Amino acid sequence: MTILPGTIDLHMHTSVSDGTDSPEDILLRVREAGIGLFSVTDHDAIEGCRRILAVRKAGDPAFITGVEFSCRDAEGQYHILGYDYDPDAAPINGVVQQGHAFRMQKIKERIDFLKERFGFVFSQEDIDRLLRLQNPGKPHLGNLMVQYGYAATKDEAIKAYINRMRSEDAYVRPEDAIRGILESGGIPVLAHPAYGRGDELIMGDALKARVKRLMGFGLRGVEAFYSGFTEKLRNEMLSIAETYDLYVTAGSDYHGRNKLVALGDTGMNGITEIPKGLIQFLQRIEEH
Repeated sequence: MTILPGTIDLHMHTSVSDGTDSPEDILLRVREAGIGLFSVTDHDAIEGCRRILAVRKAGDPAFITGVEFSCRDAEGQYHILGYDYDPDAAPINGVVQQGHAFRMQKIKERIDFLKERFGFVFSQEDIDRLLRLQNPGKPHLGNLMVQYGYAATKDEAIKAYINRMRSEDAYVRPEDAIRGILESGGIPVLAHPAYGRGDELIMGDALKARVKRLMGFGLRGVEAFYSGFTEKLRNEMLSIAETYDLYVTAGSDYHGRNKLVALGDTGMNGITEIPKGLIQFLQRIEEH
């Protein structure tokens, strides 16, 4: 697969989760951005991938199925990306259903928490509209808080209020996400590996232990190129991938208007030598 490094973006979100572009619109934007290979990785949802597969035409950018599962266990918080899976396979759909159920449970708990803790109330009409979304999350609730004047910005709403609620049990476990991806023919990858819970930054031996633990469940790769990474973080990810013979991926984490990140902003521009892990990832996709 002949793809230039700067034209790969394997981490983006549509309106199926917490992005603002529909899957159909994001395909148009990918074309306009000159991206050669992309994936949609909506949170706990694969409907956006199905919609893109239905409208792609000959000559469009190369596309692989994607998803991002929000996972947590006693050891920490993880975002597990899944790539190149069969969207009709039962295992991946089972994890999606579990993640969706947890997401709906959490949004209801957050609405109740904001009322009980801060006295923030919303009309039943707006609550019903929120719950009708396919995968409502913090950004949707944060935007609603801004509309009501409870916060000046979505980020303030999330950081100052929504994040004060703790829900330890309503999460997909990383081993379940990884198993569902593998059993559906896909590739499980750890998204932005150095990022833990909240503003937590994990590096050094702690990061290696985190990756090795997930490898025990079947993890196959790490997102080494990412819009939020410094050169130091990127190099650490690449070193870990080399040490443990893991695939390497690149993603912007584009959310449309919900995040100030551009399509294709992965940190790969100017890279002249493609890492072995990324070459192996592309070969795996081509063979599959």
